[in-house]
Amino acid sequence: MAGAKLIADYVRNLPPKPGVYRMFGEDGAVLYVGKARNLKNRVSNYANGRGHSNRIALMIGLTRKMEFVVTQTETEALLLEANLIKSLKPRFNILLRDDKSFPYILIRKDHPAAQLTKHRGARKAKGDYFGPFASVGAVNQTLNTLQKAFLIRTCSDSVYEGRSRACMLHQIKRCAGPCVDLIEPAAYDELVKEATDFLRGRSNALRQDLQARMAEAAEAMDFESAAKLRDRIRAIAAVTTDQGINPDGVEEADVVAVHTDGGKSCVQVFFFRAGQNWGNQSFFPRHDSEAEPAEVLAAFVAQFYDDKPAPALILLSHEIEEADLLGEALSLRTERKVTLHTPRRGEKRKLVERTLTNARESLARRLSESATQTQLLKGVQRVFDLPDLPQRIEVYDNSHIQGTNALGAMIVAGPEGFEKNHYRRFNMKGDDAATNDDFAMMKAMLKRRFARLLKERDDGAPVPDLVLIDGGKGQLSSVMEIAEELGITAETGITIAAIAKGPERDAGREAFYLPGKPPFKLPMKDPVLYYLQRLRDEAHRFAIGGHRAKRKKQMTDNPLDGIDGIGPSRKKALLAHFGSAKAVRNAALADLEAVDGISKAMAKKIHDWFQK
Repeated sequence: MAGAKLIADYVRNLPPKPGVYRMFGEDGAVLYVGKARNLKNRVSNYANGRGHSNRIALMIGLTRKMEFVVTQTETEALLLEANLIKSLKPRFNILLRDDKSFPYILIRKDHPAAQLTKHRGARKAKGDYFGPFASVGAVNQTLNTLQKAFLIRTCSDSVYEGRSRACMLHQIKRCAGPCVDLIEPAAYDELVKEATDFLRGRSNALRQDLQARMAEAAEAMDFESAAKLRDRIRAIAAVTTDQGINPDGVEEADVVAVHTDGGKSCVQVFFFRAGQNWGNQSFFPRHDSEAEPAEVLAAFVAQFYDDKPAPALILLSHEIEEADLLGEALSLRTERKVTLHTPRRGEKRKLVERTLTNARESLARRLSESATQTQLLKGVQRVFDLPDLPQRIEVYDNSHIQGTNALGAMIVAGPEGFEKNHYRRFNMKGDDAATNDDFAMMKAMLKRRFARLLKERDDGAPVPDLVLIDGGKGQLSSVMEIAEELGITAETGITIAAIAKGPERDAGREAFYLPGKPPFKLPMKDPVLYYLQRLRDEAHRFAIGGHRAKRKKQMTDNPLDGIDGIGPSRKKALLAHFGSAKAVRNAALADLEAVDGISKAMAKKIHDWFQK
């Protein structure tokens, strides 16, 4: 489902409250960020399909997902909308767009001139790390502000060392130019210190210092220096303006709230650093339906900070057992005092209530989507005559070009939608890859999958209720041969079916095949048909993506890499002697024997490899 129909589904569960909404496209990229006095009324305008410009109509058609943040006032929604537009740079808010660990900002200090950069992953570089940010877009916006305010370089060391004159960033007043000695090292270090203080929440003291220096420069008639200081003050003020989403009194904290309903939970986390809101994310932990909210919250906090440093303060929506013990453990891991607190009143309680509201709204939308998914799975159960509601559907497709770079793909879907951590790709090697016979490739792929399934089933590995093959009667027959050979039948709880494209690949006229039954079709407007098409298309997308990556890699591979016994040293010697892999391929046996480090036996192996 997509476009206006998708948006209409969201509208049914939206509150008549102010807030911000985000529209996402096929690839997860943010298409649009908007604010509303009444979310329900505003978003419903997109669903009616009337009176839209071509640009808005295109945006609606591309929408595949929406997310929402409920705010207290429309003014607060406006401020949050501005923050998100600046950080995320959505395609339809601006005409052109510049562009699961959390991103950080790193001030790298293992170089005489410190570098400002964004960072993900292990903290191997020497320097100061600031974060987490909820998105890379939020990091980019903060880096932009830091460049304007503190003029710290963002270029790589190789670019820095190769400069003979200042780059464009210096000309547009976003870098002090330490690469060509346009600033003294001590003065540059002072800029780095100021940036570090700013990211640690000391913006008020810094701004007062800059204001005093600006006044002194103006009094001394040094208007050029005063103007530079004024621009820096403005850049800092742009992100430290007092507002509901950047509250006073909260310099560094994570606000974590959980809402539970119907045996499901949503944990919402807002990140506040340096007195600013650095974004939010929703999480949906899996747990028993009997679990209490406080129990879910305690487990989430313990796991969430396992691979990332905790802030000095974590504000919680519920009192949790052994909070002091958990705080002590996080303090030990972070090497500083970490406090877990459940506020009862004041500004901090307002933050928790706001976060809890967003958790409640996110869970309501998730439950609504789950209910829709359940209805679709009931339809699948009916169509394929399954004994129970399917909990795991595996869909298979393959991709190749005349048998080259052959690759098979499996995607998995269930009550929670697509389960991408269970997706698998199958590299076709040997005889399986040396063919453009789709029947044989599908047969080889399912043979490998079913053989592994039988080994893992006794260990509690998930077993599919339905295996769906992209193909027709021929592909199904090939797969059934393997299934019967391995003893996999409907009696074992696994139903195998195929979906064939309609005449001239016409979507909506697909035929479905089940063993021992005549083919059948579903009504054109049947939601189950749309769902099965989505499954088939997702498997095709996943297979095509893997095939393209494999083909791209092959284009950059060196032919020498496939020869057993040719490592980096021998490859380097061969290329140095002949100049290219092509010349090695055309070389005579005697010429190969003349290369340093290549024995007669190895020369013969190389020669025979290329002759084959």
